[in-house]
Formats: sequence, C-alpha cells, structure tokens
Amino acid sequence: MAAALAQASARRGRVPAAAGIGLRFPHQSQLLQQLPAVAWLEVHTENYMGGGAAIAALAGIRQHYPLSLHGVGLSLGSAEGIDLVHLRQVAEVAERVAPGLISEHLSWSQAGTTWLPDLLPLPMTEESLAVVCRNVDCTQALLRRAILLENPSSYLRFAHSPIPEAEFLAEVCRRTGCGLLLDLNNLQVSAMNHGWDTAAYLQALPTEAVGEMHLAGHSVVEIDGHTLRIDDHGSPVPPEVWALYRQALQRFGRVPTLIEWDTDLPPLATLLAEADKAQHLLDHHASLIAAQPARTAAAVL
Repeated sequence: MAAALAQASARRGRVPAAAGIGLRFPHQSQLLQQLPAVAWLEVHTENYMGGGAAIAALAGIRQHYPLSLHGVGLSLGSAEGIDLVHLRQVAEVAERVAPGLISEHLSWSQAGTTWLPDLLPLPMTEESLAVVCRNVDCTQALLRRAILLENPSSYLRFAHSPIPEAEFLAEVCRRTGCGLLLDLNNLQVSAMNHGWDTAAYLQALPTEAVGEMHLAGHSVVEIDGHTLRIDDHGSPVPPEVWALYRQALQRFGRVPTLIEWDTDLPPLATLLAEADKAQHLLDHHASLIAAQPARTAAAVL
C-alpha cells in the first residue's frame, strides 16, 4: 500500500498525508536499489544547489517518490532581507525536482556578507514579525507558491520577546498566507527548556495552517546544575514526542509526517521502522475519525 501510494503521489508531485523520512546522502544508493515502501522523502535544499551528480540523482529519485525541499539557508529573519542569489538557487532546485512541499526555518543566519553556521533565534517582537513577513512574501513571490515555516528549537530567552512563539507563527501565516511545518521535537525541546505549556502552544496555532509535522530525537545534558535539551536529531523519537504527536493529530488531523535524523545516522532500516510507527499512529487516527459518525448515529438511536 505504501509503495503504491508513493508511486501515485510521485506522479502528481503531491506529498501524501503519510509518514516519510529525511533522505541523506549515505542512504541514497541503497534507497534507489531497494525502493522501500515509504510514502515520501524530504531533502535539505542546499545540498543540491551545486548541480551535477547530486541533483541528477535526486531527479531520478523523484520518479519514484514525492519530494519535499527543506531549506536551512534562506535566513528569513534577516533584517537586511532575503539573499536573492540564494533564493534563485532554491527556485532552480524546485524547478528541477517539482517538490510537493517547500519549507524553511523561523531563524536567521546571515548578516551582510557574513554567514553563520547555525539557525539563530529571533526575538518575538513586532519589528521581527514585520521582517519575517516581508521575507516570506519575497520568497513566496519568487517561488510562486506558499512555503511552510518551521518553529525553532531554543535554549535561551531574549530579555524582550513579548509575543508568544505560537502567536507569532500564527500571525505570520495570517499576513503572508504561508503554512506551518510543526516540528514536535523542537516544540518539546523548547517547552522543556523554558517551561512552556505544549497543549496551549498547539491550541494557539491555526489548524488549517499546519501542512507538515516533523518527529525526531534530542539529547539531554546537564550544565551547571541545569538540565538542557539539545535538538541534535541523533536518536529515535522519544516517548514524550510520540505523545505530543498523538495530541497534534487530534488537533490538526492527518498531515505529511517526517522522521528526521541527521547525526549518528542509523541504517536505512531504522529510519523506515520509525516511519512505520508514525504511519501506525496516522492510520489509527484515521480509523477513529471514520468510526465517529457510526458512534454518533448509534447514540442518536
């Protein structure tokens, strides 16, 4: 069933409301040889901007699976605006592989001609909100499509950051028409680091805006007597993130769901097994929704 779903969706270019995996270079050859039954794949856009063999291989994979492009370099929070050279390169990759979804992070990584090797957080202020909306508008105009904006993981809080993160994201969606990539691992990390209420965060997001979810693992470290969660994408999805995923399914319904793993990369079979767990929860949610009309009718009778 998953293989047939992937093939049909690949032909249309649509990413299905099913479980996919993040494709990394060490798994590329094995995936092409075996064509496992996974519904879709997501790649980091910047890895394919150089052209050559990498983008050619990705175009070949696109014949078998729907793709999502996940960017890490647009720096949507940069006050100086979008780097149009970089954005045009994103557009070229998108033109070549026709992704079903394109996403980026709520972060910044560029100041002038200086590029920083990290996704840096923004203060949640009216000024930052205006900057992000302007940059999202620019990105969507050049790509000629809506993008998904991912919630960040964070470790420190700004002294002045008066807008709650979920409300900030909701307002960006309202002003620009973009959607949300709800990273539940990022939410769990930030919530544990700052004492946020994850249920209240989910309630503050517009249900219609969430177009994708990410699931991943994180590490826990002790620093000067304080416990800190680090978003390292280097382990299986932990129980608390699976629990948060169940809550998110109840609020937002079935959306494309990705298993994200970037460090200490495991065998491909491990990623596929994690995707199977997510697919089981997606299917279970669908069965509960399908059973609701029957239960309602029985109650009326």
